[in-house]
Amino acid sequence: MKQHREHRLGVSEVNLVTRHLKLYSSDLNAVHAAVVDIDGLYGLDSVSFDEKKRKLHLAYDATRLCLDCVEDILDKHAVEMSRDWWNRFKEEHYRFVDQNVKDNANKEPWSCH
Repeated sequence: MKQHREHRLGVSEVNLVTRHLKLYSSDLNAVHAAVVDIDGLYGLDSVSFDEKKRKLHLAYDATRLCLDCVEDILDKHAVEMSRDWWNRFKEEHYRFVDQNVKDNANKEPWSCH
């Protein structure tokens, strides 16, 4: 049985996505400042940073936020995402899924029955 959990304002369970991205930055103060800014975004459910693995963990409503919004804040704080092939692949996949969620939320559901 799935347990119901409360989400932040602006977050719908149906449109909730999770993201895990590796960051490349030697300035941990900048990373933590970026995380604080990201935490203030409307539509964000949670954000955390694993210093040991250098991973940013996000959960957000894809109809209200997208990866570009997060990247804008990282850029503002001069925090770079890792440019390895796996992280780049995940970024593109996340962008595709975010756009798909946004597009599907705007369409009227239909059935042929």
